[in-house]
Amino acid sequence: QVQLVESGGGLVQAGGSLRLSCAASGRTFSNYAMGWFRQAPGKEREFVAAISRSGGSTIYGDSVKGRSTISRDNAKNTVYLQMNSLKPEDTAVYYCAATASWVIATTPIQYNYWGQGTQVAVSS
Repeated sequence: QVQLVESGGGLVQAGGSLRLSCAASGRTFSNYAMGWFRQAPGKEREFVAAISRSGGSTIYGDSVKGRSTISRDNAKNTVYLQMNSLKPEDTAVYYCAATASWVIATTPIQYNYWGQGTQVAVSS
């Protein structure tokens, strides 16, 4: 089992920035590719970003591309999501997920473990 705990969410004004963190425990962190998803009320869970096991490869969803950066620190068992130029439409619960896949995964079904989520609210 892998346990994931997100932090760093909150209320921010449009144009502001947030850095989300996800701390992992339970298994060897570097054996898992990691991803961030988000879900707004009444909407499906949406892919935000993902990073490979080593951190050498990343991919972003169209809605955050150019405004967000995913990174990981395998020594600290933590993955991060830096979000800049936030917009009201970025408001959602953000989830961290882990997959044992050798390739970067962009759909929720490919992920084995999920955190409880952290709320991000962006005011206009």
